[in-house]
Amino acid sequence: MALPHPGQTKLDNAQLTALAALARFKGTRKQSEFVFLGLPLYSIAFGPDLEKGELRGHAKGVFAFGDMATGVVAFGGLAMGVLAFGGLALGLFTFGGLSIGLFIALGGAAIGTIACGGAALGVVAAGGAAAGYYAAGGAAYGAYVLDAMRQSPEAIEFFSQWNVLEWLGLVPKLRR
Repeated sequence: MALPHPGQTKLDNAQLTALAALARFKGTRKQSEFVFLGLPLYSIAFGPDLEKGELRGHAKGVFAFGDMATGVVAFGGLAMGVLAFGGLALGLFTFGGLSIGLFIALGGAAIGTIACGGAALGVVAAGGAAAGYYAAGGAAYGAYVLDAMRQSPEAIEFFSQWNVLEWLGLVPKLRR
């Protein structure tokens, strides 16, 4: 069932059925009256709004929750913000299925200065497959590597600063 495209004048039965199903589901749109830095304090936008021609909600606020969310703190399928949580998360500090963060990225696939995930790419990368200047994981690639085959002393020293990696078993305990 394909939805109609812009400019289409006649709808077939499958398109009419799809539009009727969408019309029964009313999306949610809410936002606070309080405005901070030109944005509502919170914004919530889920589902279609056929009156505005939107098939998915785009929330924009300090705290944004929606199908697509843009804000200081954003939660959504596509989330963009300083702190972004979502299927695809973009921002400074991110957590998501595909996480792209300027500073820290955590997720299934993570790209950032510090990246941690199933697949991680960054200056510092830790994960199942990790690539970075400092890399730790099942399969690691980089200048200083810590994996099953290679354990460079520089990588051990660098990653030993972070107790979390020791708890996860990625860094051997230093002998004193």
